[in-house]
Amino acid sequence: MSEKEKDGFYSVYEIFSKKTDKSPLQHQFSLLAPNEEMALIMARENFFRRETVADIWVVKRDDVRAMTQEEKEMLKRLENKDYRETKGYGYLKKKWRKYQQEQFTEQNLLSSSKGGDK
Repeated sequence: MSEKEKDGFYSVYEIFSKKTDKSPLQHQFSLLAPNEEMALIMARENFFRRETVADIWVVKRDDVRAMTQEEKEMLKRLENKDYRETKGYGYLKKKWRKYQQEQFTEQNLLSSSKGGDK
């Protein structure tokens, strides 16, 4: 029995595209095809003839590696990293504004007292 007969005639392929050369790859859809050349032809004919694309990638789903449940659990350990996010610094703008207003009032007081001495 050949490998093709063992796996079945069709394989699932994931189709990715780029709208421009500088844009990121985006997953578009999945399709069944006997091989990657046919998957590329089917992707072009069925979807991309309506839209302009700069590049098309065809990847066999079996070649895409997903994270195991154990690996996903490892990511949960890293939840206490709030100090790495910039949302914690939102109070600085208010604090800086208050500081500037205090400086402004002191400068006004000093300049008005100097002006009053003349």
